[in-house]
Amino acid sequence: MCTAVTYNTKDHYFGRNLDLEYSYNETVTITPRNYPFRFRKVNSIDKHYALIGMAYVKDNYPLYYDAINEKGLGMAGLNFEGNAFYEEEKEDKDNIAPFEFIPWILSQCANVYEARSLLNKINITKINFSEQLPASPLHWIIADKEKSITVESVKDGLKIYENSVGVLTNNPTFDIHMFNLNNYISLSAEKPINNFCKGLNLDTYSRGMGGLGLPGDLSSCSRFVKATFTKMNSLSGCSESESISQFFHILTSVEQQRGCVHMGDEKYEITIYSSCCNMDKGIYYYTTYENNQITGVDMNKENLDDTSLTSYDLIKGQQILMQN
Repeated sequence: MCTAVTYNTKDHYFGRNLDLEYSYNETVTITPRNYPFRFRKVNSIDKHYALIGMAYVKDNYPLYYDAINEKGLGMAGLNFEGNAFYEEEKEDKDNIAPFEFIPWILSQCANVYEARSLLNKINITKINFSEQLPASPLHWIIADKEKSITVESVKDGLKIYENSVGVLTNNPTFDIHMFNLNNYISLSAEKPINNFCKGLNLDTYSRGMGGLGLPGDLSSCSRFVKATFTKMNSLSGCSESESISQFFHILTSVEQQRGCVHMGDEKYEITIYSSCCNMDKGIYYYTTYENNQITGVDMNKENLDDTSLTSYDLIKGQQILMQN
């Protein structure tokens, strides 16, 4: 499963954990302005905003898991199995396959407002990339420097939610996640006080009891609560180093360790990678399960007027700095 968050200091940040039991050998991929995006049911886009993000590149097409564009709009797709519902083609709509959704939005839109205007005409259509790569059941978070929305294609139609917390995990639907936060209204980062009952001598018996009652399991409901609480109470300095370090600490609070989520046979879900994008500077930072060192790729150091994709293999081996 997965968790996506936004975070603001002096700059604005967007990223996610990708939690799966396997990898497609994804790469940090830059799509320049003149790479021709070909879509199955709508016209191609030959000139567009440049993108950087994590993608599985297949047949020279970037299948983005998450990305930002040069204007500072970010988008990520997260597993939504059992709830995602893709429609048949509709003549009066822009019929977009799930794997085309991120390129369709990020290539054309500079902010959430512009994205919403495209969403009014979109139909998420059940088209597979290929026989070997069927459409993944997803829902999406779209965020700019000011706000976030969640997009879910379900049996009742396309749902667009204002995402005031800037967090997304997996099932259930986003409205239920937000309602569930009511159950944690008493959570506080402060030292807890005795509200249990009168006349019973209860005490805070140790340090570090802020957030008492915060869920710690790896279910999507619990991760949503924990990531939201951690993010909304998070404090850091405004430098790039302090900001991205804090961002990765937020994601680490809900990461998955090998052995804790058994998927059957010898398969275990892990946090394959964590990403943090500086939406203002166009820098994509990441860590991997085996490599805790933060690695960065700056889209502006590439030729953004090119016509070809640029991909960087992930540095997966642990990087250790020996001091003696």
